[in-house]
Amino acid sequence: MTDAIRPRGLRLWLTVAGLLAMGGCAALGLRQPDTATPPLPTIDKPSPKSKASPRADGSTLTDGQAQAALLNENDLGAPWTATGGAATWRDQLLKATTSAGACQRLLDALYTDELLGGPARVAVGLDDADNGAQLRYQIAARRPADVNAALAWLKTMPADCARFTATTQTDITEDVQVGDAPLPQVGDARQGLRVTVAATDRDGRHALLTLDVAAVRVGPDAFALTNGGLGDVPNDATQAAVQIGALRLADIRRQGRAQV
Repeated sequence: MTDAIRPRGLRLWLTVAGLLAMGGCAALGLRQPDTATPPLPTIDKPSPKSKASPRADGSTLTDGQAQAALLNENDLGAPWTATGGAATWRDQLLKATTSAGACQRLLDALYTDELLGGPARVAVGLDDADNGAQLRYQIAARRPADVNAALAWLKTMPADCARFTATTQTDITEDVQVGDAPLPQVGDARQGLRVTVAATDRDGRHALLTLDVAAVRVGPDAFALTNGGLGDVPNDATQAAVQIGALRLADIRRQGRAQV
């Protein structure tokens, strides 16, 4: 019989298995690994401004509007803070391959933060140091038709990729499960997923990564987020982020029209 890792031993096992680096914030799984994708910007250090220019009809958010539409740590309250870098579990658990062809796209999108089919216009990361969770939130740089196509694809994931196996770069075997996740009835179209990644080492011991995924279109604008961490991830932060994000996008768009 294999042994399940109890919560207190979870991060110790991940360290031994090479899934967490040693030292500092790495014990929380929130330090950026050397080979990770670039970390999302903090509120104090936003990403470089997009080169997209607003059209005369106001259909594209200005750079200032896009930045203003981002969430910040004050929106979610304590214990959320500006991120210190990409979580170590991103490289070690999300960078994986699967023979279930349709599901590789999902793994890749989760790892690269391109759930809506392309790079973000602006993005931000927030950390919950109490439980090692990380929320990554982005405003899309995609046309509404492209967003709708991405949402339609995400809707197929609970059926097409309900359960599949994957293998990490360090030969950790993963049992990945994907299901629908309810979201607040905001925006014009939305899709939520809950993704669990059960990792098993060569000694048969287990660890669990849980990811809440949300993508929402609000008129011509859209945002996507992941809220993930080791073990269980409280869903209240995901629900709040979706609600606040949709209302803020709609409000910023409304203010822009009023100023024209």
